[in-house]
Amino acid sequence: QVQLVESGGGLVQAGDSLRLSCAASGRTFSSYAMGWFRQAPGKEREFVATINWSGASVSYADSVKGRFTASRDNAKNTVYLQMNTLKPEDTAVYYCAARVMSLRSNWADHYAYWGQGTQVTVSS
Repeated sequence: QVQLVESGGGLVQAGDSLRLSCAASGRTFSSYAMGWFRQAPGKEREFVATINWSGASVSYADSVKGRFTASRDNAKNTVYLQMNTLKPEDTAVYYCAARVMSLRSNWADHYAYWGQGTQVTVSS
């Protein structure tokens, strides 16, 4: 069993930055790929970023590429999402998820564990 707790969300203005953190329980965190997803009101959940077990391989949605950076610190059982140049369309609840495999994936169905989410609101 893995428990995930996101933090770092908030209300910011367009152009600002935020860093989300996702703290994981469990001794096997370093062997899991991790993902970030988001869901805006009235919209489907969408993929944001995914990072493999070591952090050496990362993939991003086109909408955030060049602005967001995913990273992880396996010694701290934590994965991060640095979000720069935020836009109003980035407003959503952001979720981290753990995949019980080392390879990253863009597909939400590949992730077994999910956090409770953290709200990010970007005003124009």
